[in-house]
Amino acid sequence: MTAVRILDVTDEAGFGRIPPCADPGFDHRTCDFWEDDRRGSKASRLSWLEATPPPPPEPDRSANPFAPTRGPAFNPFDPRAGTGGAGFGGAGLGVARPPNPFGDDDDDEAIENPFAPRRDRGPAVAADAPRKLQLLVRGLSVFGSYAKVLEADGEAAAWCQFGPLSAYPRAQRVRELYPKLPSSPLPAVITCIATTKDARRHGFAKQLVLAVVDDLAGRGFSAVEAYPEPQAAPDATSAANPAFWSTCGFELAIDDERFPVVRREL
Repeated sequence: MTAVRILDVTDEAGFGRIPPCADPGFDHRTCDFWEDDRRGSKASRLSWLEATPPPPPEPDRSANPFAPTRGPAFNPFDPRAGTGGAGFGGAGLGVARPPNPFGDDDDDEAIENPFAPRRDRGPAVAADAPRKLQLLVRGLSVFGSYAKVLEADGEAAAWCQFGPLSAYPRAQRVRELYPKLPSSPLPAVITCIATTKDARRHGFAKQLVLAVVDDLAGRGFSAVEAYPEPQAAPDATSAANPAFWSTCGFELAIDDERFPVVRREL
């Protein structure tokens, strides 16, 4: 019996488990087709997987290199300024402020309010993490995972991307074509479902979709939609076709040759 495990993509380890596309011209790990409705692409972009350090800070162009060096400006009305020593005039204007007798005097640290609710910073990835991983975890602290991977006997076999409608502008544009689609409450969406060639016809894609549906229902959504591509070859799409979604309990909400919409009430 095949051992199946479904894991959430929430960090670099999970991101590394995403299986390759059946067509090497595409890449789930660099696809931003749904996140960028104008310039998004499904193409394989290996350079996106390389660690890229953040750009250096912009130089301060406001400084005049020909001006004489000056110390920090002194504001006599600033209550933080000291009053001892040089007073308000003369060369000793940069008087050190007195220490804070009630605690740490470091301006860079925020003062904690013991009566305010604590805010979790939420999971984070490195600043030089692959662009796709940054997209997948951008709502982690609020919504939760945006992707799952199914492993069969320890090998990644299927991949699914999903999330709130607001996370995928291209899905929003598809919905704008059909005003009769329910607008309240807005559905969650499944944008991608794909299996490797070797894993096909084992029911892994359906198993993964049903796991995602159950997850979304647990997060409080009342419906989920997907946007299949009926005319695309199996290797050229990760949106499947309407017949597949029907096996997962979805109904055809919009019957269109190019841009159909399938929907399942939760």
